[in-house]
Amino acid sequence: MNSNWGGSGGFRIGPGSISPVIKYLIGINGVVFLIQMMTSMSFTRVLGLTPLLFFQGFPNYLFQPITYMFLHGGLFHLFFNMFALWMFGTEIEYRWGSKNFLKYYMYCGLGGALFSLIFNPNLAGPIVGASGAIYGVLVAYWFNFPNRYLLIFFMFPMRVRWAIPLFALLNFVASGPNVAHLAHLGGAVIGFAYVKLDWRMSFLGGWFKSLHSKRKEDKLEKNRQKAEDIMRRVDSILDKINEVGFENISKDDRKFLEDASQILSKKDK
Repeated sequence: MNSNWGGSGGFRIGPGSISPVIKYLIGINGVVFLIQMMTSMSFTRVLGLTPLLFFQGFPNYLFQPITYMFLHGGLFHLFFNMFALWMFGTEIEYRWGSKNFLKYYMYCGLGGALFSLIFNPNLAGPIVGASGAIYGVLVAYWFNFPNRYLLIFFMFPMRVRWAIPLFALLNFVASGPNVAHLAHLGGAVIGFAYVKLDWRMSFLGGWFKSLHSKRKEDKLEKNRQKAEDIMRRVDSILDKINEVGFENISKDDRKFLEDASQILSKKDK
């Protein structure tokens, strides 16, 4: 999937200028790959996600679920992951904001690690790559731009709502045995859950905020009514004082004036 066809923006290649977080992610992945090329396989085995090593050496390798997503198995692996990150992630970052996008990216990468550890705990070889996080980015793109067209191989236009699931299916069916399908699945599942939960929490947050505002308004209205009732009684007593004098009003009226004075003074504070 190399080009996209925005419904309102027409045909264009790529999402435009690279966004800040993605720029750093591509840079970090590139630097780490160069280090990989200059070091022995032990570097990849330690920093990649090796489930058997992770559990046997627990908790010494708790860093692996994070570090594995910055390593890659070859130049093409790195290139296609970073290309997909730029192609599909740039608009998501601009839409969500850099901080939220980075948090989402990391959660999806961790989701890929979690699925690999749970469902393949005896794997002795290292899992490397940002693919789990990238699949999460694809899910976010699928949610945000479902009706946009992608030009697959610059030739075949297809809506995002069908193109991305088709891509995921083909990758699962046609790829070789060394592909970390569990990491891909974990990133996609966590991305899907994160987006759906975020929308639901946004709705619930708005509902709770509205409920809180209504309760606050009801309380203010109740206090206002109480203050008006007090002032009406005070005005009535003051009229009586003007007619008969303060010394001739009842004890209850005097007590009410004292209480009203305290209540209203607290309200002013």
